[in-house]
Amino acid sequence: MNQYSSLSKAQLPVAIIGAGPVGLAAAAHLVTRGESFVLFDVGHAVGASILQWAHVRLFSPWEYNIDKAAKQLLISHGWNAPNPLDIPTGLEMVKDYLTPFAELPEIKPFLYLSAKVVAVSREGLNKVKTHGREDLPFVLHVEMNGERSIVKAKAVIDASGTWTNPNPIRSEGVWTTEEQAFSKQISYGIPDILHKHKDRYSGKKVLVVGSGHSAINTLLELGELKGIVPETEIVWVLRKSNLEDVYGGREQDQLAARGELGKRIQKLVESGNVKIITPFFVQEVKKNKDKIQVIGTLNGEFQRIDGIDEIVANTGSRPDFSFLREVRVLADPSLESAMELAPLIDPNVHSCGTVRPHGEKELRQPEKDLYIVGAKSYGRAPTFLMATGYEQVRSVVSYLAGDREAAERVELRLPEAGVCSIRADVTSCCSPAPQLKTSKSSCCNGSSKHE
Repeated sequence: MNQYSSLSKAQLPVAIIGAGPVGLAAAAHLVTRGESFVLFDVGHAVGASILQWAHVRLFSPWEYNIDKAAKQLLISHGWNAPNPLDIPTGLEMVKDYLTPFAELPEIKPFLYLSAKVVAVSREGLNKVKTHGREDLPFVLHVEMNGERSIVKAKAVIDASGTWTNPNPIRSEGVWTTEEQAFSKQISYGIPDILHKHKDRYSGKKVLVVGSGHSAINTLLELGELKGIVPETEIVWVLRKSNLEDVYGGREQDQLAARGELGKRIQKLVESGNVKIITPFFVQEVKKNKDKIQVIGTLNGEFQRIDGIDEIVANTGSRPDFSFLREVRVLADPSLESAMELAPLIDPNVHSCGTVRPHGEKELRQPEKDLYIVGAKSYGRAPTFLMATGYEQVRSVVSYLAGDREAAERVELRLPEAGVCSIRADVTSCCSPAPQLKTSKSSCCNGSSKHE
């Protein structure tokens, strides 16, 4: 990587952080534009976060999960694209798309795995100094094979995501030593309940915390496990007062698989096989012999949930800004998202926000030529869709390559979720929305955060 040390700033590559779908898409667009790049990921494989939920089937078909520039590069090397209407699992996403792409000769020599970016700065300056900083290259401190390397770049695209930085179950969002002490009995993510982790959950009392698509997938698999092992108990705690918000658009959802998730979880709830406690706000976890006791508030009164064997925390995730401390980054104070996106995706306002098409301009940071894209650009908001990230990097790379017209152009089309805001003080997204010639209004265009 030291081959970049003697180059002028204009000759330096663009540094990409994160080899998930969006980071790899950024590389594809840079290749298409004739721009050099270097790509780092802390994982041992591309799509490392996706492999943590490899058994889960996405609710969006291949047509929304493959970046156009990446597809063209793959096809030029003889790749056969999957059926655009098929819906892949996480494993299929990595095996059939991300891994073949990472092996391309245009990509592989510039991809560094097991490479952790621990800091980003400007050469010779900390974040306090202003004069001349835009003329200086970025400097990335990268730990790999037990050693730290310094890599220079003319721009930085942070597509590191949020999956590896989960939220705690405590409602205040604060990690406690008590919760961390239960690391062997709390799973953060989507465990493979019917196969790899079947013995762990069979016949156990399992508490699921959360109300997004990750929680729905967990509950549905637990419901199937209960059909096999009737002694399995399922307790679901969530903060929403209305389960209709969780069910989503169902038949009205233009992504049929996403609508089907809503119908299936509604059916499971109505079967009586899940004990639901809502709106419940977790305050404390305690040890009671080999069991967990969860203490929280229900309708303003304290309530205990005793005898829990396992907890699955599907409480979302948050961005990690620690390695960006020495560059100038601006994030919304509540969502930790890109500032321009926050009003459009704020779950306090939208039961289904319409996220207008956006790109380089909305993602621009005070630090010139540094961009946060993908799920991380949404911060703690749970409504990110992979296709949104592909549009983001298309626009950002166009701008970095000097094509302002392409950067400002909108090329994103997303399916509608078929649900509307139930807040009386919020404009319903079933109401007519301003239309752009190149875009389609999207209602609740998000996915579970694992996408």
